[in-house]
Amino acid sequence: MQILKNGNILTLNSQQPKAQALAIHNRHIFAIGSNEDIEPLAKSKSEIIDLQGRTVLPGLTDAHIHLEHTAKSLAMVDCETDTLAECLNRIRQRIITTPPGEWVMGHGWNQNSWPEGYGTNHHLDELSTQHPIFLTAKSLHASWANSKALEMAGITAHTSDPEGGSIGHFPDGALNGLLFENAMWLPGEVIPPITQQKLIEILEQTQKKLWEMGITAVHDFDGAACFNALQTMDAQDRLRLRVVKSIPHANLDAAVQVGLRTGFGSEFLKIGSLKLFADGALGPHTAAMLAPYEDDPYNRGVLLLSEEEIFHYGQMAAKSGISLSIHAIGDLANQEVLNGYQRLRAFETENHLPALSHRIEHVQVLSPQDLHRLAKMQVVASVQPIHLSSDMFVADRYWGKRSELAYAFGSLIQHGTQVIFGSDSPVESPNPFWGMAAAVSRRNMQGQPDQQGWYPSERIELAAALRAYTTTPARIAGWENSIGQLSSHYAADLIVLDQNPYDISTESLKELLPTGVMVAGDWVIPLEL
Repeated sequence: MQILKNGNILTLNSQQPKAQALAIHNRHIFAIGSNEDIEPLAKSKSEIIDLQGRTVLPGLTDAHIHLEHTAKSLAMVDCETDTLAECLNRIRQRIITTPPGEWVMGHGWNQNSWPEGYGTNHHLDELSTQHPIFLTAKSLHASWANSKALEMAGITAHTSDPEGGSIGHFPDGALNGLLFENAMWLPGEVIPPITQQKLIEILEQTQKKLWEMGITAVHDFDGAACFNALQTMDAQDRLRLRVVKSIPHANLDAAVQVGLRTGFGSEFLKIGSLKLFADGALGPHTAAMLAPYEDDPYNRGVLLLSEEEIFHYGQMAAKSGISLSIHAIGDLANQEVLNGYQRLRAFETENHLPALSHRIEHVQVLSPQDLHRLAKMQVVASVQPIHLSSDMFVADRYWGKRSELAYAFGSLIQHGTQVIFGSDSPVESPNPFWGMAAAVSRRNMQGQPDQQGWYPSERIELAAALRAYTTTPARIAGWENSIGQLSSHYAADLIVLDQNPYDISTESLKELLPTGVMVAGDWVIPLEL
């Protein structure tokens, strides 16, 4: 048995919000209470740790992450720079150490941050025509390739756009190296895949990095290769990150045929929702909007799913006990998803099916008439507050006054919506304390726009942000009786902080990192006292 005493334990249990000490036995919390309650439980071989007033929280959940892409991005060139020139310089440096013919991969470029706007294949061709170069955008809704990579992928000026995607061209019709939405991964088809063993190795590295930030559970939205690797890790007792694994749209038929259901799995790995995409993203102007973009009066984005299609997939999934998670950024996309969910809820009722925890991923901007509908239909808002840090000024330029209901966390919570927080890593950093700071301050990492924040009426309290990282995602995942709070019989997943997040400024909140992390009773990040 382990006993932690003299702590400021914030349990996230409304029946017992605070405690001083807890006892851990057999991977679970055996008891929790005052020092006087817990210390007598010690046995002769018990390990007793004096926390010396440190704060303890439940392990945090990232409710929207791409584990495989996050793992792979650790080995890629970091293309998130303030200028196009700096991005190109980083690619140039990687080319120097890369043998001719091998792929040079990068991630994170954001044309909205560059005065020049988008780069082209000409920029990359000047660096090398011997190396195929493939760089994914920060949004993961566009990519940028040199001519060598386009050639190897068989993409020419006459290649037709894939459904739901577009291949970029110069005004004269020549390729410009940019690929959007469903076209962005065309070069990926010829990139040599990494082995499962290598994927497991980099997933283990990623698991450790997430622990270091206080994350002990995730809802993952990558594909079958990641799922296979996670299953192997789980079978070999190497998975110590609790993972809810989504089902890609392409695998729906197979999932139905073998009888997979949302919630099926083990202590560390379980099936989540079917993932669908209703539109694109803000940056490349592919988020589906009810009215045109402010700077592009003929563009309303790209709607990838209609209400009818959402209802169709929803019926298939719901009859098999699989919930839906639908990516929706623009107000039109969110409205279409809500319309589809409204029909799906009626279908569930008529057919005596359970009301599954259907989700909208991102919920980035809503029209006023749709603001209350998520709560009314018990649809989960899976949002990423760190996105507003990067996107607030871009949203102002592209959406204008509509940004008043962008990242509308305060309004959603006020209406009674179940809100869960994630990062969309590697689109953004998975650091949950950055996300908390963004949600409570509505300012970016540089402290902009001012002390009031961007649309300050949408700010939320720290307590609400903590619930969105703990109890609510645990409940949505079906883990409400095992993680998300520190209570008797719950798993011993916890983090230790040197400071109480309620006692520090938002600026200091961004700097928090755990000094110890425990998963299932084991210190995966050893406690520093």
